Amino acid sequence: MKVTRVGPLAPRRAVLVAAALLAVGAAAGPPPDAPHRAGAPPALPAPTGPHAVGLRTLELRDGSRRDPWNPDRARELMVSLWYPARLSTAPRARYVTPRESAMILRQYRIDDVPQDLLSRTRVYAERAAPPLRSPGRGLPLVVLSPGFGLPRSSCTALAEDLASRGYAVAAVDHAYEAAAITYPEGRVTGCGACHRSPDGTRVAATRAADLSYVRRQLTSPGTGRGSAPGMRGLPPLDPARVAVVGHSMGGAAAFEAVRTDPCFAAGANLDGTFQTAGTTPVNRPFLLLGAGEHGRPGADRTWDRVWRRLSGPRHWYSVAGSGHLSFTDYGVFGGPLGRAVPGASKDATAGEDVLRLTRRTLGAFLDAELRGSPPALLEAVVRGEPRIRRHGG
Repeated sequence: MKVTRVGPLAPRRAVLVAAALLAVGAAAGPPPDAPHRAGAPPALPAPTGPHAVGLRTLELRDGSRRDPWNPDRARELMVSLWYPARLSTAPRARYVTPRESAMILRQYRIDDVPQDLLSRTRVYAERAAPPLRSPGRGLPLVVLSPGFGLPRSSCTALAEDLASRGYAVAAVDHAYEAAAITYPEGRVTGCGACHRSPDGTRVAATRAADLSYVRRQLTSPGTGRGSAPGMRGLPPLDPARVAVVGHSMGGAAAFEAVRTDPCFAAGANLDGTFQTAGTTPVNRPFLLLGAGEHGRPGADRTWDRVWRRLSGPRHWYSVAGSGHLSFTDYGVFGGPLGRAVPGASKDATAGEDVLRLTRRTLGAFLDAELRGSPPALLEAVVRGEPRIRRHGG
Protein backbone atom coordinates (compact mmCIF):
# COMPACT_ATOMS: atom_id res chain seq x y z
CA MET A 1 0.00 0.00 0.00
CA LYS A 2 1.32 3.43 -0.88
CA VAL A 3 2.12 5.47 2.23
CA THR A 4 1.06 9.09 2.14
CA ARG A 5 3.07 11.57 4.16
CA VAL A 6 1.40 14.59 5.64
CA GLY A 7 3.23 17.92 5.61
CA PRO A 8 2.63 21.57 6.50
CA LEU A 9 1.66 22.78 3.00
CA ALA A 10 -2.12 22.65 3.44
CA PRO A 11 -2.24 24.58 6.73
CA ARG A 12 0.17 27.17 5.36
CA ARG A 13 -2.20 27.81 2.47
CA ALA A 14 -5.13 27.93 4.83
CA VAL A 15 -3.63 30.62 6.97
CA LEU A 16 -2.42 32.59 3.99
CA VAL A 17 -6.00 32.71 2.76
CA ALA A 18 -7.32 33.64 6.18
CA ALA A 19 -4.83 36.33 7.05
CA ALA A 20 -4.17 38.04 3.75
CA LEU A 21 -7.77 38.18 2.69
CA LEU A 22 -9.15 39.12 6.08
CA ALA A 23 -6.80 42.07 5.90
CA VAL A 24 -8.15 43.03 2.48
CA GLY A 25 -11.74 42.65 3.74
CA ALA A 26 -11.06 44.87 6.73
CA ALA A 27 -9.55 47.54 4.52
CA ALA A 28 -12.36 47.40 1.97
CA GLY A 29 -15.18 47.52 4.51
CA PRO A 30 -17.32 45.12 6.51
CA PRO A 31 -19.04 42.11 4.94
CA PRO A 32 -22.74 42.43 4.15
CA ASP A 33 -24.01 40.94 7.42
CA ALA A 34 -21.65 42.94 9.64
CA PRO A 35 -22.46 46.35 11.11
CA HIS A 36 -21.84 49.09 8.55
CA ARG A 37 -19.40 51.19 10.45
CA ALA A 38 -15.74 52.03 10.11
CA GLY A 39 -13.46 49.35 11.51
CA ALA A 40 -16.13 46.64 11.72
CA PRO A 41 -14.45 43.26 12.22
CA PRO A 42 -14.56 40.46 9.64
CA ALA A 43 -17.53 38.13 10.10
CA LEU A 44 -18.45 34.58 9.25
CA PRO A 45 -21.73 34.10 7.38
CA ALA A 46 -24.62 33.97 9.83
CA PRO A 47 -26.20 30.63 10.74
CA THR A 48 -29.35 29.81 8.79
CA GLY A 49 -31.36 27.85 11.38
CA PRO A 50 -34.12 29.12 13.68
CA HIS A 51 -32.23 28.82 16.97
CA ALA A 52 -29.65 30.89 18.77
CA VAL A 53 -26.36 29.08 19.40
CA GLY A 54 -24.47 28.47 22.63
CA LEU A 55 -20.86 27.38 23.01
CA ARG A 56 -18.91 25.61 25.72
CA THR A 57 -15.26 24.60 25.71
CA LEU A 58 -14.32 21.20 27.14
CA GLU A 59 -10.98 19.65 28.03
CA LEU A 60 -10.84 15.87 27.69
CA ARG A 61 -7.96 13.66 28.78
CA ASP A 62 -7.71 10.03 27.69
CA GLY A 63 -5.53 8.45 30.37
CA SER A 64 -5.54 5.11 28.55
CA ARG A 65 -3.40 6.46 25.68
CA ARG A 66 -0.07 8.23 25.41
CA ASP A 67 0.17 11.05 22.93
CA PRO A 68 2.03 9.87 19.80
CA TRP A 69 3.70 13.28 19.36
CA ASN A 70 4.57 13.75 23.04
CA PRO A 71 4.75 10.36 24.78
CA ASP A 72 5.37 12.00 28.15
CA ARG A 73 1.72 13.08 28.22
CA ALA A 74 -1.62 11.33 27.94
CA ARG A 75 -3.70 12.20 24.90
CA GLU A 76 -5.39 15.55 25.59
CA LEU A 77 -8.19 16.98 23.47
CA MET A 78 -9.75 20.42 23.49
CA VAL A 79 -13.33 20.41 22.24
CA SER A 80 -15.73 23.20 21.26
CA LEU A 81 -19.35 22.14 21.83
CA TRP A 82 -22.02 24.19 20.04
CA TYR A 83 -25.71 23.62 20.82
CA PRO A 84 -29.14 25.20 20.19
CA ALA A 85 -29.72 27.86 22.84
CA ARG A 86 -32.29 30.31 24.13
CA LEU A 87 -31.90 33.99 23.38
CA SER A 88 -29.88 35.56 26.18
CA THR A 89 -27.47 38.29 27.10
CA ALA A 90 -24.52 35.91 27.34
CA PRO A 91 -21.26 37.29 25.91
CA ARG A 92 -20.38 36.58 22.29
CA ALA A 93 -17.85 33.80 21.79
CA ARG A 94 -14.40 34.49 20.40
CA TYR A 95 -13.10 32.90 17.20
CA VAL A 96 -9.55 32.51 18.50
CA THR A 97 -7.59 34.33 21.19
CA PRO A 98 -5.08 37.06 20.25
CA ARG A 99 -2.25 34.73 21.26
CA GLU A 100 -3.60 31.92 19.10
CA SER A 101 -3.94 34.34 16.20
CA ALA A 102 -0.33 35.43 16.64
CA MET A 103 0.92 31.82 16.81
CA ILE A 104 -1.00 30.84 13.68
CA LEU A 105 0.38 33.80 11.74
CA ARG A 106 3.94 33.36 13.06
CA GLN A 107 4.03 29.66 12.29
CA TYR A 108 3.32 30.42 8.67
CA ARG A 109 5.64 33.45 8.50
CA ILE A 110 2.87 35.99 7.97
CA ASP A 111 4.19 39.20 9.50
CA ASP A 112 2.63 41.94 7.37
CA VAL A 113 -0.78 41.93 9.10
CA PRO A 114 -1.77 42.70 12.69
CA GLN A 115 -0.93 39.67 14.79
CA ASP A 116 -4.33 39.64 16.49
CA LEU A 117 -6.16 39.74 13.15
CA LEU A 118 -7.81 36.32 13.36
CA SER A 119 -9.08 37.01 16.88
CA ARG A 120 -11.29 39.81 15.53
CA THR A 121 -13.42 37.52 13.36
CA ARG A 122 -17.07 37.83 14.26
CA VAL A 123 -18.92 34.65 15.21
CA TYR A 124 -22.51 34.15 16.34
CA ALA A 125 -22.44 31.70 19.26
CA GLU A 126 -22.74 32.97 22.83
CA ARG A 127 -20.53 31.61 25.57
CA ALA A 128 -22.39 29.22 27.90
CA ALA A 129 -25.80 30.49 26.74
CA PRO A 130 -28.77 28.68 28.32
CA PRO A 131 -29.67 25.67 26.15
CA LEU A 132 -33.00 24.94 24.60
CA ARG A 133 -34.85 22.01 26.07
CA SER A 134 -34.09 18.99 23.91
CA PRO A 135 -36.42 16.22 22.76
CA GLY A 136 -36.90 13.34 25.19
CA ARG A 137 -34.29 11.14 23.52
CA GLY A 138 -31.72 13.92 23.39
CA LEU A 139 -30.04 15.96 20.66
CA PRO A 140 -28.34 14.38 17.68
CA LEU A 141 -24.57 14.92 17.83
CA VAL A 142 -22.11 15.70 15.04
CA VAL A 143 -18.39 15.30 15.83
CA LEU A 144 -16.09 17.40 13.61
CA SER A 145 -12.41 16.84 12.82
CA PRO A 146 -10.46 19.68 11.08
CA GLY A 147 -7.74 19.38 8.48
CA PHE A 148 -4.16 18.57 9.47
CA GLY A 149 -2.53 21.67 10.92
CA LEU A 150 -5.83 23.55 11.13
CA PRO A 151 -7.43 24.48 14.47
CA ARG A 152 -10.92 23.34 15.40
CA SER A 153 -12.04 26.96 14.95
CA SER A 154 -11.72 26.47 11.17
CA CYS A 155 -15.01 24.50 11.40
CA THR A 156 -16.93 27.31 13.14
CA ALA A 157 -19.22 28.45 10.31
CA LEU A 158 -20.37 24.90 9.64
CA ALA A 159 -20.75 24.09 13.35
CA GLU A 160 -22.76 27.20 14.16
CA ASP A 161 -25.14 26.51 11.30
CA LEU A 162 -25.78 22.91 12.36
CA ALA A 163 -26.33 23.99 15.97
CA SER A 164 -28.80 26.65 14.85
CA ARG A 165 -30.73 23.83 13.16
CA GLY A 166 -30.98 21.71 16.30
CA TYR A 167 -27.78 19.67 16.43
CA ALA A 168 -25.12 19.49 19.10
CA VAL A 169 -21.73 19.85 17.37
CA ALA A 170 -18.36 18.96 18.88
CA ALA A 171 -15.23 20.14 17.02
CA VAL A 172 -12.01 18.48 18.20
CA ASP A 173 -8.49 19.88 18.39
CA HIS A 174 -6.18 16.89 17.98
CA ALA A 175 -3.19 17.57 20.25
CA TYR A 176 -0.01 18.85 18.54
CA GLU A 177 -1.78 18.78 15.14
CA ALA A 178 -2.99 22.41 15.07
CA ALA A 179 -1.06 25.65 14.84
CA ALA A 180 -2.30 26.78 18.27
CA ILE A 181 -4.27 25.01 21.02
CA THR A 182 -4.92 26.70 24.37
CA TYR A 183 -5.56 24.59 27.48
CA PRO A 184 -7.44 25.81 30.57
CA GLU A 185 -4.31 26.21 32.68
CA GLY A 186 -2.92 28.64 30.11
CA ARG A 187 -0.56 26.26 28.30
CA VAL A 188 -0.55 26.78 24.52
CA THR A 189 0.82 24.20 22.11
CA GLY A 190 1.67 24.45 18.43
CA CYS A 191 1.68 21.94 15.60
CA GLY A 192 4.59 19.74 16.63
CA ALA A 193 3.46 17.08 14.17
CA CYS A 194 3.48 19.46 11.21
CA HIS A 195 7.23 19.30 10.78
CA ARG A 196 7.55 15.50 10.95
CA SER A 197 5.85 14.47 7.68
CA PRO A 198 4.01 11.68 9.49
CA ASP A 199 2.45 8.57 7.97
CA GLY A 200 -1.09 9.51 6.99
CA THR A 201 -2.59 6.18 8.04
CA ARG A 202 -1.12 6.65 11.51
CA VAL A 203 -2.56 10.15 11.82
CA ALA A 204 -6.00 9.01 10.66
CA ALA A 205 -6.01 6.06 13.06
CA THR A 206 -4.94 8.24 16.00
CA ARG A 207 -7.63 10.78 15.18
CA ALA A 208 -10.26 8.06 14.81
CA ALA A 209 -9.44 6.95 18.36
CA ASP A 210 -9.77 10.60 19.47
CA LEU A 211 -13.19 10.89 17.85
CA SER A 212 -14.45 7.69 19.44
CA TYR A 213 -13.22 8.88 22.81
CA VAL A 214 -15.02 12.19 22.41
CA ARG A 215 -18.21 10.36 21.41
CA ARG A 216 -18.03 8.19 24.54
CA GLN A 217 -17.34 11.13 26.80
CA LEU A 218 -20.23 13.19 25.46
CA THR A 219 -22.81 10.41 25.29
CA SER A 220 -23.16 7.81 28.02
CA PRO A 221 -25.08 4.75 26.77
CA GLY A 222 -28.67 4.81 27.88
CA THR A 223 -28.63 8.36 29.27
CA GLY A 224 -26.84 10.57 26.78
CA ARG A 225 -25.78 12.75 29.71
CA GLY A 226 -22.10 12.18 29.11
CA SER A 227 -19.26 12.18 31.61
CA ALA A 228 -17.16 15.04 30.22
CA PRO A 229 -16.40 17.89 32.62
CA GLY A 230 -18.18 21.07 31.60
CA MET A 231 -21.40 19.46 30.35
CA ARG A 232 -23.40 20.14 33.49
CA GLY A 233 -26.71 21.80 32.66
CA LEU A 234 -26.63 20.87 28.98
CA PRO A 235 -29.38 18.70 27.50
CA PRO A 236 -28.69 15.00 26.93
CA LEU A 237 -27.25 13.84 23.62
CA ASP A 238 -28.71 10.84 21.85
CA PRO A 239 -26.03 8.08 21.74
CA ALA A 240 -27.90 6.37 18.87
CA ARG A 241 -27.72 9.48 16.66
CA VAL A 242 -24.05 10.43 16.36
CA ALA A 243 -22.34 11.28 13.07
CA VAL A 244 -18.69 12.08 12.40
CA VAL A 245 -17.58 14.61 9.77
CA GLY A 246 -14.14 15.85 8.80
CA HIS A 247 -12.26 18.03 6.35
CA SER A 248 -9.08 16.86 4.63
CA MET A 249 -7.20 14.64 7.13
CA GLY A 250 -10.26 15.02 9.34
CA GLY A 251 -12.31 13.42 6.56
CA ALA A 252 -9.91 10.47 6.48
CA ALA A 253 -10.26 10.22 10.25
CA ALA A 254 -14.06 10.34 9.98
CA PHE A 255 -14.00 7.32 7.69
CA GLU A 256 -11.67 5.45 10.03
CA ALA A 257 -13.96 6.28 12.94
CA VAL A 258 -17.01 4.90 11.10
CA ARG A 259 -15.01 1.85 10.01
CA THR A 260 -13.77 0.99 13.49
CA ASP A 261 -16.54 2.27 15.78
CA PRO A 262 -20.04 0.87 15.17
CA CYS A 263 -21.59 3.52 17.44
CA PHE A 264 -21.16 6.19 14.75
CA ALA A 265 -24.40 6.16 12.77
CA ALA A 266 -23.03 8.01 9.72
CA GLY A 267 -19.95 9.81 8.42
CA ALA A 268 -18.79 12.35 5.87
CA ASN A 269 -15.49 13.26 4.24
CA LEU A 270 -15.09 16.84 2.99
CA ASP A 271 -12.34 16.75 0.35
CA GLY A 272 -9.93 14.51 2.24
CA THR A 273 -7.72 11.80 0.74
CA PHE A 274 -8.59 8.55 2.50
CA GLN A 275 -5.84 7.12 4.69
CA THR A 276 -6.76 3.60 5.72
CA ALA A 277 -5.23 0.16 6.02
CA GLY A 278 -8.65 -1.49 6.34
CA THR A 279 -10.24 -3.47 3.52
CA THR A 280 -13.59 -4.58 4.97
CA PRO A 281 -16.87 -3.10 3.68
CA VAL A 282 -18.45 -0.23 5.62
CA ASN A 283 -22.21 -0.64 5.87
CA ARG A 284 -23.24 2.70 7.35
CA PRO A 285 -24.28 5.87 5.50
CA PHE A 286 -21.37 7.89 4.18
CA LEU A 287 -21.08 11.14 2.22
CA LEU A 288 -18.16 12.16 0.00
CA LEU A 289 -18.19 15.88 -0.84
CA GLY A 290 -15.18 17.06 -2.78
CA ALA A 291 -13.64 20.10 -4.41
CA GLY A 292 -14.18 20.56 -8.13
CA GLU A 293 -11.22 18.61 -9.51
CA HIS A 294 -10.24 16.50 -6.51
CA GLY A 295 -13.81 15.31 -6.12
CA ARG A 296 -14.25 13.80 -9.57
CA PRO A 297 -13.77 10.04 -10.16
CA GLY A 298 -10.24 9.09 -11.07
CA ALA A 299 -8.63 12.20 -9.58
CA ASP A 300 -7.94 10.51 -6.24
CA ARG A 301 -7.76 6.75 -6.38
CA THR A 302 -8.52 6.46 -2.68
CA TRP A 303 -12.01 7.86 -3.33
CA ASP A 304 -12.72 5.29 -6.05
CA ARG A 305 -11.36 2.49 -3.84
CA VAL A 306 -13.35 3.47 -0.76
CA TRP A 307 -16.51 4.08 -2.80
CA ARG A 308 -16.51 0.40 -3.81
CA ARG A 309 -16.30 -0.61 -0.15
CA LEU A 310 -19.30 1.43 1.00
CA SER A 311 -22.16 -1.07 1.28
CA GLY A 312 -24.62 1.22 3.09
CA PRO A 313 -26.34 4.33 1.74
CA ARG A 314 -23.63 6.29 -0.07
CA HIS A 315 -23.42 9.67 -1.77
CA TRP A 316 -20.60 11.19 -3.83
CA TYR A 317 -20.74 14.82 -4.94
CA SER A 318 -18.28 17.49 -5.99
CA VAL A 319 -18.70 21.27 -6.12
CA ALA A 320 -17.61 22.92 -9.36
CA GLY A 321 -15.20 25.82 -8.95
CA SER A 322 -14.31 25.00 -5.35
CA GLY A 323 -10.87 24.46 -3.78
CA HIS A 324 -9.58 22.34 -0.93
CA LEU A 325 -10.12 25.07 1.67
CA SER A 326 -13.55 26.03 0.39
CA PHE A 327 -15.13 23.68 2.93
CA THR A 328 -13.58 25.57 5.86
CA ASP A 329 -13.90 29.08 7.25
CA TYR A 330 -10.74 29.98 5.36
CA GLY A 331 -12.52 29.48 2.06
CA VAL A 332 -15.00 32.16 3.13
CA PHE A 333 -12.19 34.49 4.12
CA GLY A 334 -10.73 34.04 0.65
CA GLY A 335 -13.54 36.12 -0.80
CA PRO A 336 -12.80 38.21 -3.88
CA LEU A 337 -9.10 37.36 -4.06
CA GLY A 338 -9.43 33.65 -3.39
CA ARG A 339 -8.68 32.73 -6.98
CA ALA A 340 -5.21 34.25 -6.62
CA VAL A 341 -4.27 32.10 -3.61
CA PRO A 342 -3.52 28.37 -4.05
CA GLY A 343 -6.09 26.17 -2.37
CA ALA A 344 -8.72 28.88 -1.95
CA SER A 345 -11.86 29.77 -3.89
CA LYS A 346 -11.86 30.17 -7.68
CA ASP A 347 -13.96 33.31 -8.12
CA ALA A 348 -15.23 36.35 -6.28
CA THR A 349 -18.28 34.72 -4.69
CA ALA A 350 -17.22 31.08 -4.51
CA GLY A 351 -16.19 31.08 -0.84
CA GLU A 352 -19.55 31.92 0.67
CA ASP A 353 -21.39 30.02 -2.05
CA VAL A 354 -19.47 26.79 -1.39
CA LEU A 355 -20.12 27.19 2.33
CA ARG A 356 -23.82 27.60 1.56
CA LEU A 357 -23.78 24.46 -0.59
CA THR A 358 -21.83 22.53 2.04
CA ARG A 359 -24.27 23.54 4.75
CA ARG A 360 -27.27 22.52 2.62
CA THR A 361 -25.82 19.23 1.36
CA LEU A 362 -24.35 18.07 4.65
CA GLY A 363 -27.44 19.25 6.53
CA ALA A 364 -29.79 17.28 4.27
CA PHE A 365 -27.58 14.17 4.60
CA LEU A 366 -27.52 14.42 8.40
CA ASP A 367 -31.24 15.13 8.56
CA ALA A 368 -31.88 11.92 6.62
CA GLU A 369 -29.53 9.74 8.65
CA LEU A 370 -29.99 11.17 12.16
CA ARG A 371 -33.50 12.62 12.06
CA GLY A 372 -35.32 10.36 9.65
CA SER A 373 -36.03 13.01 7.02
CA PRO A 374 -36.81 11.64 3.55
CA PRO A 375 -33.63 10.92 1.55
CA ALA A 376 -35.36 12.62 -1.37
CA LEU A 377 -34.66 15.96 0.32
CA LEU A 378 -30.94 15.48 -0.27
CA GLU A 379 -31.61 14.65 -3.90
CA ALA A 380 -33.75 17.78 -4.17
CA VAL A 381 -30.90 19.91 -2.83
CA VAL A 382 -28.49 18.46 -5.36
CA ARG A 383 -30.87 18.83 -8.29
CA GLY A 384 -31.49 22.46 -7.38
CA GLU A 385 -27.80 23.41 -7.29
CA PRO A 386 -26.08 23.36 -10.70
CA ARG A 387 -22.62 23.61 -9.12
CA ILE A 388 -23.08 20.25 -7.35
CA ARG A 389 -22.17 17.26 -9.50
CA ARG A 390 -23.15 13.70 -8.68
CA HIS A 391 -20.66 10.84 -9.11
CA GLY A 392 -20.38 7.16 -8.38
CA GLY A 393 -23.67 5.94 -9.85
